[in-house]
Amino acid sequence: MSRMVETMRPGLPHIVGPLPGPRARDVIARDRRFVSPSYTRGYPLVAQRGEGAIVEDVDGNSFLDFNAGIAVVATGHCHPRVVEAIQQQASRLIHMSGTDFYYENLVKVAEKLSAMAPGGLERRVSFGNSGAEAVEGAIKLARYHTGRDKFIAFLGAFHGRTMGALSLTARKTVQRRGFGPLVPGVIHAPYPYCYRCPFGKAPESCAVECAKFIEDQLLKTVAPPEEVAAIVVEPVQGEGGYIVPPRKFFEELKDIADRHGILLVFDEVQSGVGRTGRMWAAEHFNVAPDIFAVAKGIASGLPLGATVSRADIMDWPPGAHASTFGGNPVACEAALVTLELLEQELIDNAARMGAYLLEHMREWPRRFSLVGEVRGLGLMLGVELVRDQMTKEKASEERDRVVQLAFERGLLILGAGENTLRLSPPLVITREQCDFALGVLEECLRLEMEKH
Repeated sequence: MSRMVETMRPGLPHIVGPLPGPRARDVIARDRRFVSPSYTRGYPLVAQRGEGAIVEDVDGNSFLDFNAGIAVVATGHCHPRVVEAIQQQASRLIHMSGTDFYYENLVKVAEKLSAMAPGGLERRVSFGNSGAEAVEGAIKLARYHTGRDKFIAFLGAFHGRTMGALSLTARKTVQRRGFGPLVPGVIHAPYPYCYRCPFGKAPESCAVECAKFIEDQLLKTVAPPEEVAAIVVEPVQGEGGYIVPPRKFFEELKDIADRHGILLVFDEVQSGVGRTGRMWAAEHFNVAPDIFAVAKGIASGLPLGATVSRADIMDWPPGAHASTFGGNPVACEAALVTLELLEQELIDNAARMGAYLLEHMREWPRRFSLVGEVRGLGLMLGVELVRDQMTKEKASEERDRVVQLAFERGLLILGAGENTLRLSPPLVITREQCDFALGVLEECLRLEMEKH
């Protein structure tokens, strides 16, 4: 085990009392009174501190965080080098606004992202504070550069909750209900859920059929190609269920985009920054997007988003797009350390630990009738739960109970899609911690199956 990962290994979870504890119950009661009811909380965790992959609550219970703060703390909670960089930068300069003034670490992050971007193309970067803002920037830039107004997105997609990003989102109705009219000009196509293809095809054929649907149906009926600015796609669909399409799908999308002068935009907010065992999920598919959106893990917990574009596409003039806090000096310094840690080792660790988890979980459909499929790349892994392995009937309630059972045993996971467990631990996760998670999940699956 390397020294870098070893230093972020504070141990395994420990539950000291009933959950939630008394202090947690007090915080939750106050939250219900004063905080927006729109927030979704899967279980009563009230976090107080974190180190590496371990989170401690206000009552002294510690948990193994297989969420990484929703795929955000790539280097683990409070990595000492990230903390040191934040503290030192905060003592020098907290804010100046890179939209109106210059400071070097903003330029350094842009240089770094350009150098690390897929395809080896010269890039330019616009900064924001979140994934939704990064997607908004991509929408605006695509419209500005092409002079076109329409977008093709995909069913099951989640791109954010601001109005432009929400218009691309097609994950579930509660995210869109009551907020119309949304941004016009967005048309949704089927995403290749190849394990249950909407066209009834085998995986490779499913990917081709989904792409053909765009070419043969959408571009000939509701989306004239000369009016389509971009195709916006998650290379690995996140909230939709951690779906990994075949490479053929992206090859077909790239061909369609190139034939019609349409830009290809990748939403790498959840799948990027080493999450899949490579810097960008796009690298698994050998396709370089024209524009891609970055956020979540890029600054190890600080708010930072980036719209990264081919340099020739980012041709808007001063004042066309900006963000007061985007590229904040403290967030940029955290990002520089994060990117350095990723290059040094953490991407490789994500690939190794992801392969280790996947090797063990591949047997689950045979061992547990509740498991339909295990899929993913690196440390972006999904376990689909079904009531019947033949019919693939979705086990949504069972999935939610497994999430709760895992919490009670000190493991933090969440759902994705309607019936998938998503595993997205920090990239510093160790084999011992992976073994703990595997053991807990197997116990929870057995307990849930015993009910039936």
